Amino acid sequence: MTGPRIWLDVPFAEKDQAKALGARWDPAERRSYAAPGRAAQLGRWAALPDLPDLLPGEDRDYGQGGLFVQPTPATVWWTHARSCIAPRDWERVRRMVTGRAGCRCEACGQAERPDAGIRLETHERWQFDTATRTQRLRRLICLDSACHTVTHFGLAQLRGVADEAFAHLCAVTGMTTAEGNQHLDAAVTLWRQQSEIEWDLDLGILTSAGIQIVQPAGSAADRAQVSARRTAEKRHDQAPGTERRSPRDTRIVGAYEAPAIYTRDPGEDQDDEDEDEDEAPPAGTSTVETASPSPRTTACHRG
Repeated sequence: MTGPRIWLDVPFAEKDQAKALGARWDPAERRSYAAPGRAAQLGRWAALPDLPDLLPGEDRDYGQGGLFVQPTPATVWWTHARSCIAPRDWERVRRMVTGRAGCRCEACGQAERPDAGIRLETHERWQFDTATRTQRLRRLICLDSACHTVTHFGLAQLRGVADEAFAHLCAVTGMTTAEGNQHLDAAVTLWRQQSEIEWDLDLGILTSAGIQIVQPAGSAADRAQVSARRTAEKRHDQAPGTERRSPRDTRIVGAYEAPAIYTRDPGEDQDDEDEDEDEAPPAGTSTVETASPSPRTTACHRG
C-alpha cells in the first residue's frame, strides 16, 4: 500500500530535469508529484503551502469576466509579476488561479484541451493610476490560450494569428466587425497615452500572500530602460522577412506598430496583419483606472 502523494511545484522550464529525477505528472490534478522513493532527490521542488483562493487585496470583479484587448504600455515591457517572482511561486499562483476557476476559462468557459492546443493560462489584470504613476496588480484570471491571445493582440499580430484572434474576440463577446474595430482603436489610443508614462510596479496582492520578490522590477525609470533595451535586442535578433504584414492600415507608434483595423467580417479570408505591444489594460478607461468594455456574452462559440 502506497502512502499519500508528495506533491511538487515544478516550473514548466524545469519539468524535464524533474522528470529525470523521478517526478511524475497527475493530469487530473494538473501538477507533479514524486514517484515512490524519489522524494529526497526532488526536494528542491517540494510543494510550497497553497495560496488562498482570494489573495489579500485582490478584486476578482476587476475587469469582470469579459474578454477584451489589453495592450501593455511600452515602458513596462519585460518587467511584470511573473518576471519578479520565483518560478516555483508562479507555479503555485498558476495552480491556485486555475483551481478556483474550476479549470475553465473565465472569459469563455472553455476547458483545457491540450490535444487541440487549448491550454489554461494565468493572466494579470492591472490598474494604471496616472496620479501616482503606478501599475498595480488588481486581479489574476484564468484564460484559455485563445482568449489569452486576444488580450495580447499585438503579439497575435506579430505571430501571424491576428485574424483568428479577432474572430475569437467577436465570437466570445458578440461584437460585430465594426464594434471590434472600435474596440481595437480604443485600446490603441489608451496604449499610446499610457506608453508616454514611466510606471512603478505594485505587486502588493502577491507579497501580502507571502510571495517573495526575487528579482525586483526597479524604479519606473529602470523599467523603461529595460523595455527599450530588450525591445531593441528582440527587433535586432528577428530574422528579416519574418514579419507578416498587410497593405491595410498600420500606424507606427513608438517602437512598434499599432494594430491595424479590420475591414472585413472575421469569417472571410483575409490578408495577414501585423503589429505589436506586449500586455496591459483594456479600452474605455478613465485617466486613472482601466475597465473592460461590457461584453454581450461570455459563452464560447468556437465549437
